[in-house]
Amino acid sequence: MRKVILIVLAVLILVGAAFYANKLFNSKKTAKPVLKKEVKTIQVDTLTNGTIPIIIDASGNLTATRRIALFSEVTGVFTPAGKLFKKGQAYSAGETILILNNSEFYAQVQSARSGLNNQIATLMPDLRFDYPESYQQWQRYLDNFSINGSTPALPTPKTEKEKYFITARNIYATYYNIKNLEGRLGKFRITAPFSGVLTEALISEGTLVQ
Repeated sequence: MRKVILIVLAVLILVGAAFYANKLFNSKKTAKPVLKKEVKTIQVDTLTNGTIPIIIDASGNLTATRRIALFSEVTGVFTPAGKLFKKGQAYSAGETILILNNSEFYAQVQSARSGLNNQIATLMPDLRFDYPESYQQWQRYLDNFSINGSTPALPTPKTEKEKYFITARNIYATYYNIKNLEGRLGKFRITAPFSGVLTEALISEGTLVQ
């Protein structure tokens, strides 16, 4: 009987010890902290590309980015061109700045044109009999020819033989010499290469330009 009582007490002690140990173990556990979620707010804006003007305050003298000196390639007396050729005068692109008297040179050009007209006229009988297929175009050329206007382009030969015939009569040489004179005739008028203002004038009306 005593042995049974001892066994029961031992079992009770073990059960009590186990219970106490479990309680002690649970008391040492710490609850995990609950993390609070934070929602961050981000400011968003829509950007648009554009031009931002830069303003810089400055003072001083200005220099033109396009600045040229005008020179005459021909000789003549400076005649009025509509505006006074003075410092500060404004001109638009293509506007006449000055004109040189070209009466003498113009007479030379007219003389050369007349010479070409006569050369072609002397060829007409030969063209009529030897090159009848080209006669009409040369006749029309003579009918439309004027010594007071720009020399028109020569008719195109229809055959190589006709071309050699015209070349042998110095028609082409005379024609290109006249075109060269006409190109030089245009240099008696100087026009503005771009819009701008005259900053210096070394001549006046009536001056002989060389």
